[in-house]
Order: sequence, then structure tokens, then C-alpha cells
Amino acid sequence: MDPRHGYAALVAELAGRGLLDPVWLRVWEALPRHRFIPPGVWRQGPQRCEPVAAGDEWWSLVHSDEPVVVQVDDGAENGPGVATSSNSKPSVVATMLGLLQVRDGERVLEIGTATGHVAALLSERLGDRGRGVHSVEIDPAMAAMAATHLGDTEYRPNLRVGDGERGWPGGEPFDRLISTCSLRRMPYAFVEQVRPGGTVVAPMYRDFWSGALVQLTVGADRTAHGRFRGGASYMPIRAQRTEAAAEVDSATARSREAGLDPAELLSLGFALYAGARLPGVWMRHSRIDGTVHVWAGAEDGSATSTATGDDVWSYGPRDLWTDIETVHREYTAAGRPRHDEFGLTVDAGGQRVWLGEPGAVVEAMT
Repeated sequence: MDPRHGYAALVAELAGRGLLDPVWLRVWEALPRHRFIPPGVWRQGPQRCEPVAAGDEWWSLVHSDEPVVVQVDDGAENGPGVATSSNSKPSVVATMLGLLQVRDGERVLEIGTATGHVAALLSERLGDRGRGVHSVEIDPAMAAMAATHLGDTEYRPNLRVGDGERGWPGGEPFDRLISTCSLRRMPYAFVEQVRPGGTVVAPMYRDFWSGALVQLTVGADRTAHGRFRGGASYMPIRAQRTEAAAEVDSATARSREAGLDPAELLSLGFALYAGARLPGVWMRHSRIDGTVHVWAGAEDGSATSTATGDDVWSYGPRDLWTDIETVHREYTAAGRPRHDEFGLTVDAGGQRVWLGEPGAVVEAMT
């Protein structure tokens, strides 16, 4: 198949996976993805983003269910090649738009305009040339790109350059809010700017897990509750980027039998539970030829690592592996709950992860 003509196959795949209802199917068919992707793009590689050559390689990426990186290093030259903006993975975009549950004529706020693709999809879905769509982007270069892409269409959503953490002050109330950048903590401004009964959909991340979609409903008391709906890794909103991990003192290294298969730690349900029980502890993993490698660390320089069938190594003042084993035993005793049994509450006092119902908050280990 000519890669330039692969968009129909991509949309058919999304529909075949149940990600597009008939209305959204029509919307996606009307808006080919390539219209919102610039000539110069990158694909995420093992160590850094790699440029994608023009021609068939470009078309193949654009018509795949992969994210397309459209900016690295915040636009700076000769940087380390870190992705800082992208046209997101189509299946995740379709999932989030489905969770948003928009209806004709509603007012929607998008956090993170990027290339303008999601704003265009929402504009086509909601009608009136997108006048009910508001989208805010912090990066002036990306905002200009989105404005150019949208200017080539019939849609005229409201665009603003600004800090997405603040939402769109003065534009409320919105019926729906969608964030296309990941949030370590949900800004309360998002809840305040959505009407009671409205919906907020956003990818969240914490130290122990890199991405999970949450779907919240705003209550009359300006408190939002909702459940986690699956995994999704997005680039963090700029104001919430985390610092580099503390250095590990290799002189403190000690080892013992792991006791726990590191593969047992990889479910999203466990990550959500452990993230609430072990605040400030991060975990990363890889899977190579059936072998799972796990690394974890904490703010005080404590760290631990192991792999399938290997001993566990620990470093620093804290025995992190023992803490992880303890939390995993708790998770197992609770019946190994799925990710969608966990939820999030956001109010003026902050955010809390719960299991089963909003009153059952998962407290931090003391």
C-alpha cells in the first residue's frame, strides 16, 4: 500500500478496536492526521529522539498508531534529543475523546494545543466551526504551528498562549476539560472551571507510575471524583516537570535474595496502589527477551534493582526492596485490584487516590 494512502486503514483499525463510535468515526474520517504534522518530525528511540526522513518513512509514521514527536528540547538546538511536544498516539487520543463524552453544542477546554489536531477533532464534533472549543498552549512556537494548521481548515476554535495550569480564567464554565499533557497533580483550577456534572479527562503520573488516564465528574460542592481508565504516558505539563533523581552511593551496596519476582510489580493496579503507599519512591522497568529488569529509588538517594531470577541490590540508607515487598503483600491481600477499581478525588485541599470508593483513601506508609 502506498504509505500516503494509509490513513483510512488507521481509522478502520481504531473503529475495529471499538475506540470510535459512528459519530467519532465520521469526525476522524474528515480530518486526515497528516494535515496537523509538520515536515520535520522525530520518532522516540531507545536513548533519544531520532529524526524521521521525508518520504515513505514520514508517511508510514504518520499513518501508524504511534506518537509523532514534533518538538525536542523545547525547540533548542543541539540538545539531548528529549521529546517536548508530540502529535499523540491515535488510539490514546480516541480513548480520551470517548471518555470525554461530549455532546453537541458543548463548551470544551483543551490543555496543550500542540499541533492543533485535537482542537480540530473537537471542532468538527461539536460544530459551529469550533467556537465552543478553547485550547491553551504554553509554547509560542507550538501555538503558532497550531494556529497555522487550524487556519488551513474551516474551524475557528479559541486559542491562547499561556500556562495550562491556570486553565482559561474568565472562560468558565466549561462542560468538559481534556488535558493532552500529563499531570503530577491536578490543578484545582481545572475543577473550578468545569460546571457541576461536567467531565475532566487527563493523563496523570506519579513517581511510581508513568501514566494513567483518569475520568472525573465535578460535583456541586466543587469536588471531583472519578476512576482510572487505563494507562497512557504523556509528556508532563511544563510547570510540573520533575527534577533528576538523587545520586546513588555505590559504596553502600548490599545484596540478598529477591523473594519477589519483579514481573509481579508491572500491573497498573499495583503501580497505583504502591504510588499512594510509597510517595517519593520512583520505579522504572524494562523487559528484554522475557527478562524483567526493575529499578527503584527515593529522594534520599536510596535505591534498589533486580532482574528476573537475580538477587536484589540495595543502596543508601533505606531498604526500598523491603518496603516494596511489604506493599505488594498488602496489594495481594486486597485481591490484586484492577486499575479501574482505583480512583482519584480532587478538591481545594489537593488530590487523593482511593480504592473502591472515595472514602477509602490509600494512605502513605508511615
